[in-house]
Amino acid sequence: MMLCLTTTVGAAFLLAARVAGEPAVARAPAPTPAPRLENEKRDATTCTFSGSAGYSLVSASKAACSTIVLSALTVPAGVTLDLEDLNDSTTVTFEGNTTFGYSEWDGPLFSVSGNNVTVRGAEGSVLDGQGALYWDGKGGSGGVTKPKFFKANNLNDSVLDSITIRNAPKNSFSLNYVNNLLVKDIVVDDRDGSELGKNTDAFNINNADGVTITGATVWNQDDCVAINSGENIWFSNGFCSGGHGLSIGSIGNRTNNVVRNVTFTDTVMEDSQQSVRIKTISYANGTVEDITYRNIAMSGGTDYGIIVMQSYNGVDGEPTNGVSIADIVLQNVTGTVESDAVNIYVECGEGSCSDWTWTDVSVTGGKDSSDCINVPEGVSC
Repeated sequence: MMLCLTTTVGAAFLLAARVAGEPAVARAPAPTPAPRLENEKRDATTCTFSGSAGYSLVSASKAACSTIVLSALTVPAGVTLDLEDLNDSTTVTFEGNTTFGYSEWDGPLFSVSGNNVTVRGAEGSVLDGQGALYWDGKGGSGGVTKPKFFKANNLNDSVLDSITIRNAPKNSFSLNYVNNLLVKDIVVDDRDGSELGKNTDAFNINNADGVTITGATVWNQDDCVAINSGENIWFSNGFCSGGHGLSIGSIGNRTNNVVRNVTFTDTVMEDSQQSVRIKTISYANGTVEDITYRNIAMSGGTDYGIIVMQSYNGVDGEPTNGVSIADIVLQNVTGTVESDAVNIYVECGEGSCSDWTWTDVSVTGGKDSSDCINVPEGVSC
């Protein structure tokens, strides 16, 4: 493709030559520029990429752009839309419908990293993973190999804003090794996967320090949020439907097995397998501390309202105590579950759960459990 050198860039070239002490070479008049191709338009450092041809130019051109607009982009099957290592303070905007071709692979479909980066969705924009082509009821446990969607690794002091993901084949947002990340007004809409979608987690968080997620709206078939390691994490003003709840864990058997200072607040949970969950892996080691669930309203829970489980991937009813679970606050956590669900279930290892404070906690509609184990003082099961 032909790129057109603007007069501004040409003047800068001449100035640079003089500064370097080299003579400015007179140039013949430039030919009339060819019309700009539809898939790439440039104005100074703003770059717009669109259509099927635009994909091939994004990675090659991103270093020259301070503002990147992805307009109705079509990404080929089996490749990542790669925006890693962006320049500091780059802004990326999705416009229209971005589609990702079908291929059986691990993904991710999109990847971004950098510092002081903003990735936003323009009004009406959608990132479409075409999940219906993948969903087979097996998720990541078999069947068709399904790609993860949106990977944000090493994204620091940055913002993800107003992004809509529709029909993710598997996990939507993987937030790993991030610091001071604001995630706001995100929509994850996997309602079409209600029958066959599985492992369509909305937010998976690992090795993070300072993540704020606010205003998220999620319909999916796995965790609305799953925090496997990290600290100083805040989730507020959310709506989660059809998934597996606001989850700490599973904790254990990773290089980092610490989750600390997490707050879930002012969130509505609808038709979820459970709304509040802490799960630690059997015989693993780790630390879970300073966790708060506040103003959580649930309805239609299918399995549990609240569950704390320390036998995950082990034997149910035989919790282990290698992971400590301390300073757990539940305040104004209320609502209903289905009649064959369990209201509250707590299964702690011997001596591993301590300093819990639950106030105004009420889950009704289901069964009261008589099988809770090692319940901390002041907590009713």
